[in-house]
Amino acid sequence: MRLCSSGATMKVESTKGVSRIPNILTLVRVACIPPVLIFLYFSGPISSLLAGIFLGLAFVTDILDGFFARRYESVTTFGKFLDPLADKILVTVTMIMLIPLGRIPVWMVIVIVARELAITGLRGAAVKEGIVIAARSLGKYKTILQSIALVGLCIHYTYFGINFHKLGMVILWPALILTLWSGWDYFQQFSRRVFSASGPDERLP
Repeated sequence: MRLCSSGATMKVESTKGVSRIPNILTLVRVACIPPVLIFLYFSGPISSLLAGIFLGLAFVTDILDGFFARRYESVTTFGKFLDPLADKILVTVTMIMLIPLGRIPVWMVIVIVARELAITGLRGAAVKEGIVIAARSLGKYKTILQSIALVGLCIHYTYFGINFHKLGMVILWPALILTLWSGWDYFQQFSRRVFSASGPDERLP
């Protein structure tokens, strides 16, 4: 009996340890923000490469964060708050830092940031109304393309025969299209649930 009890205790502790991984990864992502800003400030070839590496590391933690949260169903209130906030801060400040370096058009930054702010506002209104709007694949593809594009724009210089600035800009265009498309899709979902007759299954109990 004691052996069984000990085994069960170890299993619970192991599960608790795994459940902390998403939050730890989110904190690592937050910790990557200052190095990205510092290295972009100096903007030389080496510092730009380091900025791209730290930014890439941050995006990898985002992927792993989502994987562990879904795999072990370890969604916490802390994670719900900090995870999307960390993503938005990371993307927004990186794009803003790229503007004075001439690596990204100002109007693109305005469009992307405006979309993020609008969706954040709609998401808050949806929660207030008790409405659940499921995430769609458009948003995931947007995030992937946006991440790759920003890493390329941070690195900027040519390595291994690859012009990372051109690569980043080429990928940023479809990322921008998906940004607007996914934003419009979210707005349509929100409108249907708020301004149309809502069924009982569309609201939280």
